[in-house]
Amino acid sequence: MTNFSDMLSKAKAMQEKMKDVQSKIKKIEVEGLSGGNLVKVILTGDYEIKSIEISEAAKKESQEIINDLIIAAYNNAKENLKKKSAEELSKVTGGLNLPLDFKLPF
Repeated sequence: MTNFSDMLSKAKAMQEKMKDVQSKIKKIEVEGLSGGNLVKVILTGDYEIKSIEISEAAKKESQEIINDLIIAAYNNAKENLKKKSAEELSKVTGGLNLPLDFKLPF
């Protein structure tokens, strides 16, 4: 029965580490760029936009192009956040591919 107790305590320790990494990821900020740096979006770890910077050159474009540049910069930031989150999660899980919201059933 000792093995089960040991396994249970390791699982609980892993769950605590997961909570810590989830908290750490929420504090991450990543940058997304588009149009050769015409638009820059800063995104927080919980996918909220912190800022959008539109260059003077981009402001001369049509509204449709500016919208597309903002969307592209956001998507770039989102991909960067996914990579950064996966790196942080990998540090805790030792390479196991667990979802960020992983919870044990006990």
